[in-house]
Amino acid sequence: MHALSHGTTSAPSAIAVPPSLSLPLIEAAFPRQLHPYWPTLQENTRAWLLEKRLMPADKVAEYADGLCYTDLMAGYYIGAADEVLQAIADYSAWFFVWDDRHDRDIVHGRPNAWRRLKDLLHTALDRPGDHLGHTDPLVAGFSDSVLRLYAFLPGSWNDRFAGHFHEVIEAYDREFHNRTHGVVPTVGEYLELRRLTFAHWIWTDLLEPSAGYELPVAVRENPAYARAALLSQEFAAWYNDLCSLPKEIAGNEVHNLGISLITHEGLTLEEAIVEIRRRVEECITEFLDAESDALRFADTLDDGTVGGKELSGAVRACLGNMRNWFSSVYWFHHESGRYMVDSWDDRSTPPYVNNEAAGEK
Repeated sequence: MHALSHGTTSAPSAIAVPPSLSLPLIEAAFPRQLHPYWPTLQENTRAWLLEKRLMPADKVAEYADGLCYTDLMAGYYIGAADEVLQAIADYSAWFFVWDDRHDRDIVHGRPNAWRRLKDLLHTALDRPGDHLGHTDPLVAGFSDSVLRLYAFLPGSWNDRFAGHFHEVIEAYDREFHNRTHGVVPTVGEYLELRRLTFAHWIWTDLLEPSAGYELPVAVRENPAYARAALLSQEFAAWYNDLCSLPKEIAGNEVHNLGISLITHEGLTLEEAIVEIRRRVEECITEFLDAESDALRFADTLDDGTVGGKELSGAVRACLGNMRNWFSSVYWFHHESGRYMVDSWDDRSTPPYVNNEAAGEK
């Protein structure tokens, strides 16, 4: 069992965080929480991965719980209805499996298979109901999870989510090209692309069904709210880069802030690690300022009407979960087998992936 089993807000003392990755401010100022539905969530997502054939049964049995995908979501979307959290967790698990397929298609030189999958995902995103029985488990599983996510809020939210994920698919295609051709993006290019490959706007969109409320444009684009949302996601993406740098160097990756800093800014590996860490720590302190501004903004939305009170409460719920993202991401990286490269037989080949290289399916 990897997550906090009773929704406690204290950080697990048994987890040893390496000094180079330790963030005392996260451990002190961002108490960890866990959705009470988590044990059932873990069980159901494990069953869903099997049902949709997204991972082989032996891989699910050996690795699914240890990868902690459900722990990550259960620590983020606190307050979500159980069925909302389940849909998000299944979608998140699918996302990790898709990321692994993308990686293996690059490693094994399967551009045609990748392009076919990319086009199918674009189509399934707009018409998920038509692809529930698709022969490719990734397409069928995606369709199932998206169709469920579309059931919680009005069509305007669905359209926004779809637009954001179309951009994510295209960003993955650009990453496929860069890795295939050995192109290391500049720092500026990387930061822009990373916001899409990490799906910043998707995870931010999903705050709304978790709160049970679609936020109006004026709220989403309010500078204080938007800044807090961006900082929570930038922290997650850059901390992921910091933790996954050894894995990605071993796998001949080109997409990591550290790799861009080394290649284009002339930094040594040690200097790149220091610079990523500086950016990560800056995200935390700047978020605390942005959070205060955004909470004051939320107060102004409560104008004494029922609608104003509901809107203010929804914004506060979203901001609270932005805060939860910091602790959930932080502990995920030290609990999940996805980042325990030193325990793998081959540092470039994750043991939980289907690494078949023969042919294009």
